[in-house]
Amino acid sequence: MTILCVRFQLPSTDEAALPALLGLLEEFTPVVEALPPDGALADLRGAERYFGRSAVELASVIRVRALALHGVDCVIGAGPGPMSARMALRGARPGVTCAVPESGVREFLAEKPVVALSGVGTATARTLCEYGLDTLGRVAAAPLSTLQRLVGAKAGRELHEKANGVDRGRVVPNAVSRSLATERPFTRDELDPDRHRRALLSAAGELGARLRAVEKVCRTLTLTVRYADRTSTTRSRTLGEPTAHSAALTRTAYGLYEALGLQRARVRAIALRAEALGPADQASHQLTFDPVDEKVRRIEEVADRVRAKFGPEAVKPGTLAA
Repeated sequence: MTILCVRFQLPSTDEAALPALLGLLEEFTPVVEALPPDGALADLRGAERYFGRSAVELASVIRVRALALHGVDCVIGAGPGPMSARMALRGARPGVTCAVPESGVREFLAEKPVVALSGVGTATARTLCEYGLDTLGRVAAAPLSTLQRLVGAKAGRELHEKANGVDRGRVVPNAVSRSLATERPFTRDELDPDRHRRALLSAAGELGARLRAVEKVCRTLTLTVRYADRTSTTRSRTLGEPTAHSAALTRTAYGLYEALGLQRARVRAIALRAEALGPADQASHQLTFDPVDEKVRRIEEVADRVRAKFGPEAVKPGTLAA
């Protein structure tokens, strides 16, 4: 077992603590892949040789240091590859590392439902289940040609390999997270458009603060509106430039909402997702001479410093945008 999948038990909005915890992992290995908002993959092949300890033993040291230095507990899965480590994490609990030995990956996977495998969506799982291939053990035993006929040549080959424990994935250091999301559920089905807009304001403010905390910008914003009848509508919009500016995110969120043309819709929840994330220091920005916009950005900087010093609840998201 050489790969750890670690999930730190952070508050849902506290990505600001993640860089320091990633630094803790980097004390053991430079091969660390961030999985925001609260996790990471770590390749310990070199660390096992250097420290003379197994990955499971090192996981115990990491857990103790996270608690002692940061006051954060964690759950850890271990396996010979990223896929098995991620799946082992689902069976882990605080204080106990769930480990999958290299010789036992196929047996570990055998009883898992096909939908548990990364990359297997609802439609693919439905197709496989219609032919009795409802567990990874049955998928592993199925002929490759059968799987390729059901889900396609490339997907069938990848599915067959993964079900048999073949993991071609690797830990990519400093990988950029793909998205951040937040949701605003209502205590009752909400008809009032003003309350919908206030929820959007709060959600966009939170996303902006979280993006700035991890020094990321987003290029796409996605709005999902969930209704009382359990249906939902999703719309996305590409931003004019990558941003973590709460006011810009709010304007885009309002535009997406208005484009839906909702009248008397009974809304159960509103969710926003920032996608296509990239490093903030590599993003280009158009110069603005709007004094109001500049003032709002300066206020955001002050609010971010207050959050960093006193915690994420010191400034409520959405109170700085309009």
